[in-house]
Amino acid sequence: MSGELVLVTGGSGFLGAHCILALLDAGYRVRTTVRSSKREANVIAMLKGAGTEPGDRLTFAIADLTADVGWPDAVVGCDYVLHVASPFPSGVPKHEDEIIVPAREGALRVLRAARDAGVKRVVLTSSFAAIGYGKMPPGGQPFTEESWTDPTAKVSAYVKSKTLAERAAWDFIAAEGGGLELAVVNPVGIFGPVLGSDHSTSTEFVQRMMNGAMPGLPRLSFGVVDARDVADLHVRAMTNPAARGERFLAVAGDFMTVREIARTVKTRLGAAASRVSTRELPDWLVRVVGLFNAEAAQLVTELGKVKNATNAKAVRMLGWAPRSREDALAATGESLIRLGLLKASK
Repeated sequence: MSGELVLVTGGSGFLGAHCILALLDAGYRVRTTVRSSKREANVIAMLKGAGTEPGDRLTFAIADLTADVGWPDAVVGCDYVLHVASPFPSGVPKHEDEIIVPAREGALRVLRAARDAGVKRVVLTSSFAAIGYGKMPPGGQPFTEESWTDPTAKVSAYVKSKTLAERAAWDFIAAEGGGLELAVVNPVGIFGPVLGSDHSTSTEFVQRMMNGAMPGLPRLSFGVVDARDVADLHVRAMTNPAARGERFLAVAGDFMTVREIARTVKTRLGAAASRVSTRELPDWLVRVVGLFNAEAAQLVTELGKVKNATNAKAVRMLGWAPRSREDALAATGESLIRLGLLKASK
C-alpha cells in the first residue's frame, strides 16, 4: 500500500474528493483528473477544509471524459484507478445522448488507458440506478447485485446512462481487458459531509429541505449512504482479491421515504432545520406538476413504489461497516450549516 499511486477521476466532485481523502489517509499517493487547471485550487481547499494537507502526495492531470487527450498521461505509473467521474445533470437534458454518450464513452476511455498502462485494477463508480429501475424483484425481495435496470423501460436519461456505462465496462473487460481487473461500486443516494459549495444532487436535496424550498414531499423512497463510507468501499474493492469481477451495493440500511428523511433532519438538527416540511404531497398533485415540469415528470413512475436493497455482500466479502442512515443525513446538514451554505432566516 505505502507509496502506491492511485488515479481518482473527477477529484473536484463530492465523492471524488472523499475518495482522495480516504486514499491519502490510507497512505497512498494520489493523482486526480480535473477538466481544467482552474479546479485544482478547489480540490486543495476541500481537502484542507476536511483537515488534510495533501502536500506532494497529491498531483493533478487534465483530462475530460469526452476526449481521448490526457488519459494516457493521467494513468501512467498508476497501480490502481478509481473511476468516479461521471456526468450528473442538474436538470433534464434536451436529449438523452447528452449524458449517455459521455458516461459510456468516458468509462471506456479510462479502461483502455488503464489497460494500456498496466494498471492492476479499476474500481468503477456505477450507481443503484444501474440496479433498481424498470422492474422489481419478485416477492418483494430487496435489490441485490444480481439485479440490473432494464434500459428499455421508461427510465430517466441518467438511469439509462449509468446502466449502459456499466454494461459497456463489463463487456470491455470480457472482450478487450487483457490483464486488467474491474470491480464496481453501486451507491444509492450519497449524503455525508459537504466539503465545498459544489456538492452532490443528494446533498442538495437536504439543502433544499433546510432552506424551506420543499413545502411538500413526494411519496418516494430511496437509499441513503455516507460519502465517507462509499469512499471506504472503493478502497476495499480496489485491493481485496475477492472483489475482482464483482459489484457491490453501497447502502447504509433500509430505504427511507422522503418524509422519513425530513423527519430525521428535523430531529437531529433541531432549530437549524425549522424550515423543513414533513407534509406529504398527494400523488395526483405531483402528477399534475409533472405535466409542466420535466424534473417532476421523472418522479411520477416511482411514486408509491416500496423499494429496498441490501449491503450484505459488501459486509460479508469486504468487511464493510457503514455509518447509520441517520448519521449520514445529520452530517450533511451539519456541514451545510458550518460552511454557510443555507439561506439566512428572515
